[in-house]
Amino acid sequence: MRIKYIIAFIFLGSFYSARSQTAEILGKVESSNNLENIHVINKTSQKFTITNTRGEFKISAKINDTLVVSSIQNKLVTLVIDIEHVLSKRITIALEEQVNELDEVVVGKILTGDLLKDVKNIEGAPVTSQSLGIPSYQGRLLTQSERKVKEASDFNPTLGIGGSVGIIPLINAITGRTKKLKNNVKLEQKESLMYQIKARLSEDLFLDNPIDENDIMDYFHFVSDDKDFITICKYKSDIEILVFLKEKLIQYKSNQENKEN
Repeated sequence: MRIKYIIAFIFLGSFYSARSQTAEILGKVESSNNLENIHVINKTSQKFTITNTRGEFKISAKINDTLVVSSIQNKLVTLVIDIEHVLSKRITIALEEQVNELDEVVVGKILTGDLLKDVKNIEGAPVTSQSLGIPSYQGRLLTQSERKVKEASDFNPTLGIGGSVGIIPLINAITGRTKKLKNNVKLEQKESLMYQIKARLSEDLFLDNPIDENDIMDYFHFVSDDKDFITICKYKSDIEILVFLKEKLIQYKSNQENKEN
């Protein structure tokens, strides 16, 4: 019985040690496409690296850090580091090929993308949960990070004399977990905006200012790190955004030339 307690104590000690430990993880991506220059980002610590010709990479991470693996030819992969990754210091990530489908042939009325206009063009009344009398949430759907912030900071009354405030939100506020989750939401929003800009304006941007295909994602991460990125790219027109992107492209190319020299 005493031996069991000792083993349990050692296991718990190892677990809590690994939980706070930052490890250099040796990773490998598997894909049917080119394995070199695939971007691997630790969103939590803002660390960044790329794969070699064999799809191998090294990156520092700890438990609950979020890794994002992206490349033009493959679908975006997001995963959370767990204790097994930290203890083994190894990770293998399988990538799925990004298939660019041809535009569909539309028979009948064409949707414009403007919801208000399209609803007016639909024959008959659209079927909704409200029209069927089904209660449902009508607001914007929260992302996973936004839900975590809400759960971590909601002060719900608990049973007791006169009621009391839930203890978990207080602990989250004191330990800084709520602040960390809010930062994750900001990073998620910035990354989402970056991918929207990339999809919408890449063709116009690189038509007269081409760069190596393998540097495109690195360039857009460089752009998103600018302190004015959100202000310029979320609240300005596409023309103003393109002016900003071209200025950043000149800076990026200059930085690349300085590195080579």
